[in-house]
Amino acid sequence: MKDSNPQPLYLKDYTVSDYLIDTVDLEVSLDEEFTTVISHLTIEANPLSHPLSPNLVLHGESLSLQSVMLEGKILASDRYNVVDDALTISDVPRAFTLTITTRIQPQNNTALIGLYKSSGNFCTQCEAEGFRRITYFLDRPDVMARYTTTIIADETRYPMLLSNGNPVATAKLPGGKHSVRWEDPFKKPSYLFALVAGDLEFVEDYFVTQSGRSVVLRIYVEKGNRDKCAHAMQAVKKAMRWDEERFGREYDLDIYMIVAVSDFNMGAMENKGLNIFNTKYILATSDTATDDDFIHVESVIAHEYFHNWTGNRITCRDWFQLSLKEGLTIFRDQFFTADTTSKSVARIRDVIALRTQQFPEDAGPLSHPVRPDNYIEINNFYTSTIYNKGAEVIRMMQTILGEKRFRQGMDLYFTRHDGQAVTIDDFVKAMEDASALNLTQFCLWYSQAGTPQLMVEDEYDEKNKAYKLTISQSCASTPGQPEKKPFHIPVKIGLLDATGKDIKLDDDVLHVKQAENVFHFYDIPVKPIPSLLRGFSAPVNVTFQYSDADLQFLFKHDSDPFNRWEAGQKYAINILLRLISAYQEKKPLEVPNEFIAAFQYVLQTQQMDKWLLAEMLVLPSEKYLAGQIDEIDVDAIHAARLFLLTEIARRTKKLFLDTYQENHDEMQAYVFSIEEVGKRQLKNTCLSYLTLLPETDIPENLLMQQFKTALSQNMTDTVGALRGLVNIDNAQRTEGLSSFYDKWKDNPLVVDKWFALQALSRLPGALARVKELMHHSAFDVKNPNKVYALIGTFCQHNLSEFHLINGEGYVFLTEVVLQLDALNPQIAARMVQPLIDWQRYDKKRQALLRQQLEIIARHKTISNDVYELVSKSLGNSIVKSLTETL
Repeated sequence: MKDSNPQPLYLKDYTVSDYLIDTVDLEVSLDEEFTTVISHLTIEANPLSHPLSPNLVLHGESLSLQSVMLEGKILASDRYNVVDDALTISDVPRAFTLTITTRIQPQNNTALIGLYKSSGNFCTQCEAEGFRRITYFLDRPDVMARYTTTIIADETRYPMLLSNGNPVATAKLPGGKHSVRWEDPFKKPSYLFALVAGDLEFVEDYFVTQSGRSVVLRIYVEKGNRDKCAHAMQAVKKAMRWDEERFGREYDLDIYMIVAVSDFNMGAMENKGLNIFNTKYILATSDTATDDDFIHVESVIAHEYFHNWTGNRITCRDWFQLSLKEGLTIFRDQFFTADTTSKSVARIRDVIALRTQQFPEDAGPLSHPVRPDNYIEINNFYTSTIYNKGAEVIRMMQTILGEKRFRQGMDLYFTRHDGQAVTIDDFVKAMEDASALNLTQFCLWYSQAGTPQLMVEDEYDEKNKAYKLTISQSCASTPGQPEKKPFHIPVKIGLLDATGKDIKLDDDVLHVKQAENVFHFYDIPVKPIPSLLRGFSAPVNVTFQYSDADLQFLFKHDSDPFNRWEAGQKYAINILLRLISAYQEKKPLEVPNEFIAAFQYVLQTQQMDKWLLAEMLVLPSEKYLAGQIDEIDVDAIHAARLFLLTEIARRTKKLFLDTYQENHDEMQAYVFSIEEVGKRQLKNTCLSYLTLLPETDIPENLLMQQFKTALSQNMTDTVGALRGLVNIDNAQRTEGLSSFYDKWKDNPLVVDKWFALQALSRLPGALARVKELMHHSAFDVKNPNKVYALIGTFCQHNLSEFHLINGEGYVFLTEVVLQLDALNPQIAARMVQPLIDWQRYDKKRQALLRQQLEIIARHKTISNDVYELVSKSLGNSIVKSLTETL
């Protein structure tokens, strides 16, 4: 719960720990009423601490302290004190042993942080500060120790007892209990500690490393899920091989384990040797998982595995450096996905995620740098800025250095800092030393918040065959940073001639470093059309006065796949913004024939890469469009986008139907491959357009036929059809939803899809249906997956229904946030996000949104997690005045 006056922590105030812990010997006795934890610690004074405090202060939260022993002797009560979630032991020697016994109740831990029970199994989540809920400790990432863990539990209920490292001993104990002892040979911070105990089953395989060692691979799952792990196991092996080949990183333990649990706040956690996953990122078969699910399983498994080096072997000195591991590892898993699926589609999806999540974050009240300078609750900084923008910063660094020197910098970083807790500066220094480049200006990307804006102008001198680009940069003010220095921005470009061919350039990367930059190109035979920011070489917005004809041309001919897609998006946005204005002015809505023609041309001519083509046919989302407008008009955005979609469908009906039928084979078994994924993505995109038309305009039962054929064997096609059915108000909608639930009611992850699809329905009354579904027997507000699937999907992605002008959606979300905050503050903080950017809406919605934020701010037991977000959104002075009136 919120402190009476929570104060931020500041990066500038960082000091080393007065004491270090060399070894940790844990004994964890699991029982149904209480769990007893005995920690034996060897502690010594930190030689870097000056002056050294004579008192040892350990973190603790929700613990029942049983005893404290110093050097084997019970401490008298006047030698220690427990106040404000801390255990202070006075007058400790410079080196000593400490034994602390605590009791906890994991079964009552609804926050799912520390040690908790999930579906009858014990499980941990210690990042960022969960270990302090297990025992009193120096719970900070720069305190690294070697851990030995002994787990004791009833053998019948909990036959599997798992922890970090390698198993070294087992024993049968009286009373039907047993124990397993684990040793982790590598020093690690406490946030990487893991423990799992339960009646689990597993699949096993092995991997031979590049040096010839055989590593045992195990994936542990709840009973009945063993047959859903084959894809995940192959993903583990694929990631291990890729990391050896791409970065020279070999796995370092004898066993690598994954445990999949149903109740988990995050996607997964990289605990050393024992990764704990949300089941949604492990369990996948063709009848229960979509193509996107298969891709996400591979991506998340790769991400957590890659953390073994970028996060575990080398970790963060403090939580302000979080992007050191998360941004870097996202960068690595993005390249893994690009290498193992489709490079162009992978990049497009990375950028869509950045633009719809991080760019609004940069432009709102929660804006913060990739390396924040302060926080109240660290859980709130597991953000898209830290992860996705952090990855883009690493990508830019690779662009500036070149792949060869970047790899040399990575090798130097691994060699120089293995086994250490370090900073972003240490990473950058390795890159500078390997490349002999000065990255001082570039590092502003870590300290300055906001999304830079590039204004580009061009000029062509026909007589001298010379072309000039002038690029100006600016960055809007963000909280605490009214003025910004110029960034170092790598802008990758191409110049297209009149036939769509690339004009040869000496260097295709422009280094924008000043407020205004001029670049000259010579021997340019004709005035070119510039292809700017190819591959999205920097996380910026670009303004250039492209005509509609220019965008049509790039949409058809640009050799860079990303920019070909980007031209189509910009062209569609231009049309959509005109439609929005017309709707607001109550003028007729019209779509130019040229836009439809360009759309049809691409559909007819670019089927060599069907997966990329499917992405090119998807219009910008309502959420992204909202970011392009100063004052968000939810109704106009929804009406304009739906009108454009329907016009495309109406005027391209035959081509959509032909393309659908060419790529649809209901007799073909599901295969997960780039070619087959492309076919499914393309045909289901065509189907989504066709379902916008009157039923008389498309073949009878087109949706139901695909739905019924796919229901038992192909989840991608099942969801593709059901996504259309949920938006049609007829008996087929009811039949489809009922059939789907009846078929999959015993599979929680598939039921989550059922919740999400209904939450996305654009039919009137969506909020009432969401409220009704919250009382469904399959919904559990304590389960994060259920909350994300139903409430998160509705509030974050069904904009027109959530933002109803009567404010009912806001009242609903406020009630949910307060309910969740009492159970799980992390999830509550994630759910409150749709209320945060209240000042970007029309005046009436602003007032309604602010009213709900003030209700949350006044709540007496609001958590630090939610308080920090609400206070930044409303303004600290407003929140202070609200709370003072209580």
